Amino acid sequence: MVTLLLLLYLLIVGIGYGLKWLNLKHLEAYGAEVPPEFAGRIDEELLRKTRDYTVENSRFGFFESAFSHLVTLLFLFGGLLAHYNRAILHLSDSFILSGILFFLLLAYASTLLSIPFDLYSTFRIEKKYGFNTRTLRLWITDQVKSLVLSTLLLGILVGVGLWLVAASPEWWWLWVWGFFFLFGIVMMYLSPYVIEPLFNKYTPLDDPELEAKIRGLMEGVGIHVSRVFKMDASKRSKHTNAYFTGIGRVKRIVLFDTLLEKLNESEVVAVLAHEAGHWKKKHLLKGIVLSQVLIFIGAYLTWRFTRTDWLTDLFGIEPASFFAKLVILGFLYSIVSFPLTPLTSMLARRFEREADDFACTMSGDRESLASSLIKLARDNLSNLHPHPWYAAFYYSHPPVVERVRGIRKTKTKSKSKAFHRRGHGEKSKTRSKTKSNHRKDAESAEKT
Repeated sequence: MVTLLLLLYLLIVGIGYGLKWLNLKHLEAYGAEVPPEFAGRIDEELLRKTRDYTVENSRFGFFESAFSHLVTLLFLFGGLLAHYNRAILHLSDSFILSGILFFLLLAYASTLLSIPFDLYSTFRIEKKYGFNTRTLRLWITDQVKSLVLSTLLLGILVGVGLWLVAASPEWWWLWVWGFFFLFGIVMMYLSPYVIEPLFNKYTPLDDPELEAKIRGLMEGVGIHVSRVFKMDASKRSKHTNAYFTGIGRVKRIVLFDTLLEKLNESEVVAVLAHEAGHWKKKHLLKGIVLSQVLIFIGAYLTWRFTRTDWLTDLFGIEPASFFAKLVILGFLYSIVSFPLTPLTSMLARRFEREADDFACTMSGDRESLASSLIKLARDNLSNLHPHPWYAAFYYSHPPVVERVRGIRKTKTKSKSKAFHRRGHGEKSKTRSKTKSNHRKDAESAEKT
C-alpha cells in the first residue's frame, strides 16, 4: 500500500512537470509572436522580456518544487516523520501542548526551508526584471511579522481544535469544522483593521473625482463600501493590483499605488466594475459554500480515519499519535484532490468571465476593461502564450489574450445586433410611412 501511494504521488508530480514542460515548449514556439489583441501595445523587445521572465520563473519553480517534493518524500517515506513524532511526544505529556509544538515546529521548518528560494526570487529574478523595490531590511521585517502572526493564529487554531478533540471524542469533527468556519469569518472582519495595516500603509484616495466615480459605480449596483484606499505597494514591488477586502459593512476597496500610476480613470473604474461583478454574482459566497462543504466532508473523514491506527501502522509510526495521523491524511488529501484541480480552475475562470460580462454590461465601456487588462498583462510581464492544457489545469483566470478577445467579440456582436435592430426598424418605419401617407405618428417614430 505504501508503494502504491508513493507511485501515485510520483505520477502526480510527473503530470505537473509534464504540463509545465508543455507550457515552456509552447512559449518557446510562439513567445515571439505579438497577439493581434496586443498589436501596437507591446513591441518585440518587451515580448522577449516577457518570455524570458516566464521561462526563468518556470525553471526556478522546477528547482523549488523538486526540493519540496524531495523533503516530502524523505519526511513521509524516509522515516523522518516517525522520528519527529517520537521526539515531540517525549517533550510533553499534554495532548494540547504536544499538538501545538508538533504543528508549530513543522511550520517553522517549512518557513526556514523556503527562505533561500524566497530570497532568490525576490532579489534575483524580481529585481532583474525591474519589479522588486523591497530592501533586505524590509524583507526581514516582513518575515518577522509573518512569523509572529502565524505563530499566534496557528497556536489558537491548533490549541482550540485539539481541546475540542479531547472534549468531544465522537463529535469533535463537527465542532472543529464550526470553529474554523467562525474563525475565518471573524478574520475577514478583523483583517482590514488589524492584520493588513501591519504590512502596508493605507491612505484615503487623493483623487476626489475618481473616488466619486468609484462610489457612484458601487452604489449603482447596491454595494456599500465603507472606504476607498490607496496602498503603498510600490515599497515592495512594481506589480499592479486592486482588490476588495473585508465583509459586510466593513467592505473596503484597496488600490495599489502602482495601479493608479499605470491606468487612467476609466480603466480603474472598469477594473473595479469587474470586482463588483464578483460581489453581485455572489462568487465569494459560492466559493465559501463550496470550500466549506469540502472541509465538512474532510473533517468527517478525518474523524473516521483517526479512530484507528491504520494510517500510522501503514508508515510504521510508533506511538500512533493523533498528530502524525493528521499529517498522513493531509498527504492523502493532496493526492485525492489533485484531479479536482482542473475542475476548480474551470469554475474560477467561469466566475472571471461572468465578472467581465457584468462589468461591461454595467459600465457600457468594454474597451476600457480590455485596455486595462492589456496594460496589466504588459506591465506584469504576464505570459501571453500559455499552453491550452496548462491553462486549463492551473489558470484561475482565462488567459489574458482570450479574455480581451472575448470582451471585444461580445462588443462586436452587440454592435451587430444593434445594427440589425436599427435596420429592421428602418424597414418597418418605411412601410408605415408608405401606408400612412406620412402621418404624424410615423414622423414621430422616425425621430425616435
